[in-house]
Amino acid sequence: MNELKPFKGIHHVTAITSSAEKIYKFFTYNLGLRLVKKNVNQDDLSTYHLFFADDRGNPGTDMTFFDFSGIAAHQQGTNDISRTSFRVASDDALSYWEKRLTHYEIKHDQMIEQFGKQVLYFEDFDKQQYAIFSDEKNVGIASGEPWHKGPVPDEYAITGLGPIFLRVQSEEMMDQALVQVMKMRKIAREDNFTLYEMGEGGNGASVIVEKEDTLESARQGYGGVHHVAFRVEDKEQLDAWVRHFKQLGLQNSGLVDRFYFKAVYTRLYPNILFELSTEGPGFIDDEEAYEVLGETLTLPPHLRDKREYVESQLPDFDTVRSTKKFKKEYFE
Repeated sequence: MNELKPFKGIHHVTAITSSAEKIYKFFTYNLGLRLVKKNVNQDDLSTYHLFFADDRGNPGTDMTFFDFSGIAAHQQGTNDISRTSFRVASDDALSYWEKRLTHYEIKHDQMIEQFGKQVLYFEDFDKQQYAIFSDEKNVGIASGEPWHKGPVPDEYAITGLGPIFLRVQSEEMMDQALVQVMKMRKIAREDNFTLYEMGEGGNGASVIVEKEDTLESARQGYGGVHHVAFRVEDKEQLDAWVRHFKQLGLQNSGLVDRFYFKAVYTRLYPNILFELSTEGPGFIDDEEAYEVLGETLTLPPHLRDKREYVESQLPDFDTVRSTKKFKKEYFE
């Protein structure tokens, strides 16, 4: 029986968008992240599931989106996964992003320092909340690699996910969930923010909890986060975590095979969904080679006999990039 090991870091974040095509253009042309899978929501075959990541779709680098039809806008509040962040290599890279966001008229704040790191907050067309953290003073789990053929110069490019922000009414309840149940470490506190780390720590293995007990609970919708996933090594570790949850009397989904990774889902705090995901096998599979990742609609094996139906439900849009040459963009 495998010994329970701490999570290795953030695996992915899944959010909701008002438009699959608009979020594709935003992440590709504005943020310079690579679409590595153009997939379907395996639980709702009328909804896209788009995976944006680093050059090869490494774990810890991908943000994914659903485009549920007819859903209302996300209502910001407390008891929510309130902000997703990304990583860049240096403070200089963060300065580049301040200029890039200004150039593309993307709403953003001025740079601040948070837990010893330079940080830039911004939002997209749905008011989805993001941040970019500089790795200049970072120590911990390694990041991914730039999308080498994308529009952002490699030295400035986003390379992975940074700290995930949770906004909660009850610090005590969330602290128990993160420390006692999920085996994270409480590291530091600044104002009403508390930093937790897992595994090797650092920007790619951090959760920042904000205490906010004056707002109503957030309501899910486009422009908000659906769930956050944490990295485990393999199926054996997932099994160990399922046993751990059962021993504590905590409900969970049991093993769910998503083909690109295996997963377990659990709610340890009201309104917030956590996922545990294996590091492999990954997004380079029998349907797509590295060179053309994300260029066509791909399906996991158990849905391939439903391709005709799925294609009838999903409005197609062009995601071919292997025939395009992106100019690396610099800003004075």
